[in-house]
Amino acid sequence: MLPDILTYDDLAELRLTRHQLDGMLSAGEYERVAPGTFHRVGLVDDTTVALMAVARRKPLATLCLVTALSLHDLTDEIPSRTDVAIPRGSHPSAVFNTPIAWHTFDRATFSIGRREHPLSEGLSIGIYSPERTIVDLFRLRHSLGSDLAIVSLRRWLGREGSSPATILDMARPFKGARASLQSALEILL
Repeated sequence: MLPDILTYDDLAELRLTRHQLDGMLSAGEYERVAPGTFHRVGLVDDTTVALMAVARRKPLATLCLVTALSLHDLTDEIPSRTDVAIPRGSHPSAVFNTPIAWHTFDRATFSIGRREHPLSEGLSIGIYSPERTIVDLFRLRHSLGSDLAIVSLRRWLGREGSSPATILDMARPFKGARASLQSALEILL
């Protein structure tokens, strides 16, 4: 059985030729999702397919900001695009049919709060924890707006097990985030 996501690099291992792949594309069995990346038609939605392609091509890619907030149920906003972080100095991948906003984050702090989010067929993509996502919102409040950060923080504080000390500790390595986060916590608590 062929995998849901194929790349040109997979062909030799699967004992397929480009001609056979072209035949599967013509027959509508697979379609191109990104340059050199193809997916089996009809198995998952377009966004998941795009994330699977990103995960295959950029193993460090990490869901962040509004996308992560939405997946952690910390906002009622429906993201108009998928926010994906990659380490600074990396280059984004082209993906078709799904709007992706690429963000570059400092390599020194990139892995803080990063976990894996399962997609399909054993593939997963990184996602920042709720705490890291809120820290990023406070860190980037000049471009994203402080309302989103404060509402998300308030929602997070209402969850069982949330601890202001935990989120403040996570904010420590991020320049400027800790002070604004501490001010917001003082107002909300």
